[in-house]
Amino acid sequence: MTLPPSSRLARLDALPFTPKHRKLLVGSGLGWALDAMDVGLISFVLAQLAVTWQLGSAELSWIASAGFVGMAVGASLGGLLADRLGRRQVFAITLLIFGIATGAAALSWSLGVLIVLRFVVGLGLGAELPVASTYMSEFAPPRIRGRIIVLLEAFWAVGWTIAALIGYFIVPLSDNGWRWAFAIGAIPAIYAVIVRFGMPESVRFLESRGRTAEAEATVLAFEQSAGRADAVTPVPESGSASDGVGSADDSPLASGTAAEPTAAALPPRLSARQQVALLWAGPHRRQTLALWVVWFCVNFSYYGAFVWLPSILVASGFSLVKSFEYTLIITLAQLPGYLVAAYLVEKWGRNKTLAVFLTGSALSAVAFGMAGLEWQVLAAGMLLSFFNLGAWGALYAVTPELYPTELRATGAGWAAGVGRIASIIAPLLVPVLSGVGGSVLLFSVFAVFFLVAAGAALGLADKRGKALDEITPAVVERV
Repeated sequence: MTLPPSSRLARLDALPFTPKHRKLLVGSGLGWALDAMDVGLISFVLAQLAVTWQLGSAELSWIASAGFVGMAVGASLGGLLADRLGRRQVFAITLLIFGIATGAAALSWSLGVLIVLRFVVGLGLGAELPVASTYMSEFAPPRIRGRIIVLLEAFWAVGWTIAALIGYFIVPLSDNGWRWAFAIGAIPAIYAVIVRFGMPESVRFLESRGRTAEAEATVLAFEQSAGRADAVTPVPESGSASDGVGSADDSPLASGTAAEPTAAALPPRLSARQQVALLWAGPHRRQTLALWVVWFCVNFSYYGAFVWLPSILVASGFSLVKSFEYTLIITLAQLPGYLVAAYLVEKWGRNKTLAVFLTGSALSAVAFGMAGLEWQVLAAGMLLSFFNLGAWGALYAVTPELYPTELRATGAGWAAGVGRIASIIAPLLVPVLSGVGGSVLLFSVFAVFFLVAAGAALGLADKRGKALDEITPAVVERV
């Protein structure tokens, strides 16, 4: 039986969407957009490097896949670290890593150096996304949590659009346009400092570590943001709290808060082995399997299609500038996809919305592969962008909800890490599949992966409107 949520968590969940929530959403979203900008830039850089460095499809594939190898490692490690060190801390570190490495990539003097730096970039990128979604899900009010996470994911479209604008206006300016694109991608290193000192740590993480003084201060700040008249700052008392900081958390507050469990009543600290093993323990096994299937299939189709999109358009006869223009227009279709998904995840539920958008992605992929005329390419590409990115929003909404606090970032990180394996494979297979059967075969394969993901999505639990789970001590003892 799971431990009941503490009074602080109940108070946090009972709040409406406050200016504090909005600040967290925008703050996390900016990090998300910067992540997307970096991933998006590589598709435009590949198209130019094919010309300026005279690189073949195999060499370009390794540049793309090196980043995804790093993302697979980063996602798995980032989730584990976030469950041990804290969400905000790891979020800031990942921004710093991929920002510095992206800026350094602008100075690359050889293919080998660029591949190594793209791997390092991937370490930061891969860890940042699941940690950010976990972080935001732990603050969002339960009744609109899914919508908030989809809106967070919508910042991906903002970042990808910025990448498309950079690709359209900056990259073609000169043979060194790709270097300027990477230099702009160093911005996350600066933003990391803002994240570290300007955003609070997750209350649920603080509670799981017995850091009640910090947790109480954060909840009070959110209550005050909501205009709660009874939200008063507690006066520190003499003595030590469980985290070594004197506070009034060890006794009932003036606002009527009940006393908290002692440190002995807190869930046990988990080792890295236990964190991973618990993902496959009885209560989580089926959910983890279905989730990993969805993540693998969605990553395969998304990165296979969109990383190569400008290059695919060029190979289809469009000029470099025209292919960038079409990619920009197709990218803009992501935004309405996110907005519709944000509405439906609270109306239909997470799993149904995800399955519908994945099915729409499959149909759009087939249409794109068969498109012959320019307007058909553009229309099918926009539909694919609409449905695919709406599906991503629903996927990020459901993922952190499936696990308790002690496993939440680990579960999200490992699902993302498994997905990144597909994102490594897909860019390498695109030239092969395209060479064998052209766009028709290539996008038909993507469609099959989307349909498999849609089937697996229906097996995911729908936690719409429910409080997030806490750890189950009995299950911990068995691993």
